[in-house]
Amino acid sequence: MNASTLRNAALILLAAALLLASWWTPADRAARDQATQGLQRSLTVFAAARALGAVISVAQGTQLDVKPAGVGVSFAPGQALQPLNTFVDQFANVMLVASVSFGIQLLLLEIGSHWLVCALLTAALLAAMLLHWRGRTGAGQWLRPALVLLLVMRFAVPMTALANEALHRTFMADSYRTELARIERSPAAVLGHGAERAAGDDGLGARIRQWMPDLDDLRNRYDAIQKAAADWSLTIVKLISLFILQTLLLPVAFLWLGWRLARAIASRLLPSSRSAAA
Repeated sequence: MNASTLRNAALILLAAALLLASWWTPADRAARDQATQGLQRSLTVFAAARALGAVISVAQGTQLDVKPAGVGVSFAPGQALQPLNTFVDQFANVMLVASVSFGIQLLLLEIGSHWLVCALLTAALLAAMLLHWRGRTGAGQWLRPALVLLLVMRFAVPMTALANEALHRTFMADSYRTELARIERSPAAVLGHGAERAAGDDGLGARIRQWMPDLDDLRNRYDAIQKAAADWSLTIVKLISLFILQTLLLPVAFLWLGWRLARAIASRLLPSSRSAAA
């Protein structure tokens, strides 16, 4: 068996494997599950960021009206928290964008697994193999871009979702859980630092009402928040880094690799006339 026969047999096996994979639904369900889990994680962090921003806004808006000797004086020491409040708002916006990115992945997964895309890919692969078998690959150059596009649509996004989630579970899951727990504890630190809860009332309203003490107590609480803010900032930066990696850098890298692989497959099935002659 010469090299040309082996090469043709390998191409036939490759095309057959792609045909089977294009209609194989378990991989699509797994990819959708992984993308949905990523979306849930980003929405959980988004909700935690909004909760933290809400209680910081309450602290920032606290104002004391003091009337010594009948003269009214107003204090708004919470305005010192404005930079922290802005930072948390920006964090929430980043998490909203990360959630949208996961939503786009889910939409692309639905499009790529649609029966029409599978049928078009099947037709393109069969046409490419027929042209290759007849030695007329040069006549099918118009088919190569369509084949590349269909391969990327069908396989690149699911493989990206699966690989992305595998990397998250292997390298990022522990860090995510640790930093999320810190963010979820932060609202309690803002509202209840140094204060006892009202008996029989653990609600947010009861904790907000604790923000009406005297000026010295408020100043102590603001100082505690500012000291804790350094830890929050580090936690927020870590979470932003995790989700930028998952929703931007890794997807772009995997999609680029998928595009390169699709081009290589199409070039093997439909080599140019010059390559075929060589």
